[in-house]
Amino acid sequence: MSKRRKSRKKRKRYSKMRRGKKNKTKKNKSTKKMDKDFKPNLTPCQMFKMGSFGGTYWRPIKSKFHNTTLKNKHKKYSFLKDIPDKLMTKPFDEYDKNLNKYNKKVGTTLKFWESKGWMKESHPYGWVQWYCDYYSGKRSADDERQIKRWKQLAGPNGRFRKWLITMIMKKGGKSKWDDHSISPAIRQTLQHWGYKLTKKDFDKELLDRKNKK
Repeated sequence: MSKRRKSRKKRKRYSKMRRGKKNKTKKNKSTKKMDKDFKPNLTPCQMFKMGSFGGTYWRPIKSKFHNTTLKNKHKKYSFLKDIPDKLMTKPFDEYDKNLNKYNKKVGTTLKFWESKGWMKESHPYGWVQWYCDYYSGKRSADDERQIKRWKQLAGPNGRFRKWLITMIMKKGGKSKWDDHSISPAIRQTLQHWGYKLTKKDFDKELLDRKNKK
């Protein structure tokens, strides 16, 4: 093989290596800890198949971060392709609580969330859009904040998960841990954050409370 051909091959190989490095996410200690702490038990696909946001989450929106109406943003996620649009793209004024798993309307308007400063330009639809990206393997500068939000609401010490367990014990007892008539709005909210109460998590929380007495 001539020196010229060897040189060309070497340059091509180096170019591929550079492109690979550009797209690769570095797993530093902080990233590994985030991955370890962030344990939703519902995938984005499961969330929408079960029935979430009254069928309105991926509706066309006018975001304060963009000059044009945003729409069809869900189509880039292959894991959502088999879910009917009626479960995801209804206008907000057509929110249908009967499409929700627990038949409860929960949540509020995009304008309210924007006014609180909870929305970012990278994910104008909110937490679930971020979760879809994260689930796809994409990492962003907003990961730490979004994971912290999940932990505070639906994580092991999350206020909604703990409150659901408190209400179950108050209204039904241990045998009613999966009784959907108990706190359906809280269960629906947790589902919107990628979590469904399990018997294992329920029992662990009760044991932790017992040990703290």
